[in-house]
Amino acid sequence: MEGNTRWVALTAVAPVAWGTNYFVTHEYLPADSPLYGAALRALPAGLVLLALCRKLPRGVWWGRSAVLGLLNVSVFFVLVYAASQLLPTSVASTVMAMSPLTMMLIAWPLVAERPGRAHLAGAAVGLGGVCLMLLTGASGVSVPGVLASVGAMLVSAFGHILTKRWNAGSDVLASTAWQLTAGALFLLPVAAAVEGPPPALTGPSLLAFGYVSLVATALAFTAWFAGLRHLPAATVGLIGLLNPVTGVLLGTVVAGEAMTGRQLCGLALVLLGVLLGRPARPSAPAVREQPYACVPGVDRCKVEE
Repeated sequence: MEGNTRWVALTAVAPVAWGTNYFVTHEYLPADSPLYGAALRALPAGLVLLALCRKLPRGVWWGRSAVLGLLNVSVFFVLVYAASQLLPTSVASTVMAMSPLTMMLIAWPLVAERPGRAHLAGAAVGLGGVCLMLLTGASGVSVPGVLASVGAMLVSAFGHILTKRWNAGSDVLASTAWQLTAGALFLLPVAAAVEGPPPALTGPSLLAFGYVSLVATALAFTAWFAGLRHLPAATVGLIGLLNPVTGVLLGTVVAGEAMTGRQLCGLALVLLGVLLGRPARPSAPAVREQPYACVPGVDRCKVEE
């Protein structure tokens, strides 16, 4: 149980970092360069992790890295960047909270992990809390922004379960580095063709890119994929509900977005959903009683072999 708790704590680093990423992207990164924004987020992270692991893909991992890089990095990062720019921080992050239920449904056929009743209950409670938090009363929510966020949720859920299936027995740090680097290399030529020259970056923008690349990407994805390797996908998905919680809190405390009583109730329900889906304590193995036989002329009995 202590080992599970440690993996839960490590995995929680990822959604908290991703929740802060919405705010940093919305406030400090160029709004009209989602392709360059996604590439500049992924490439430094991938190169740093490559320098740490000092491994290149072998055999089937060349193709797997390309597929995972396209799903988890290229498409996902662009959609998240667009959603972060088009939506308030709280709304952008809460749409992603459909991910736990989506991950459970995808994990069932792909990795043979059937969701338990506790996981389904946690997802239902957490989703109810997300719905309460999403009803902020704000008018004019961007439909393209919501569609981008929903698309990011679907792509990432499928990509993360595929990563869990393929990562069995592999080096998590290395596979994370490969897919981040591959995703960035896919994005760079597309960004140059569509958006032209790279955007001019100010000091705050450079610091923001450093944060989203090293903390919200390199550290967060390594923690997330390590959690997927050691915990059920349903549990990891529910831990991901900390993403909208972080986004709502940052949007309220830092960005000045309004926090209503309804959102506070929703926040409590989300945390309850995470607790409901935590890994169950393994039951203690039954102790088999040894049969005893008394030997004539001996004061004590001995265990029968």
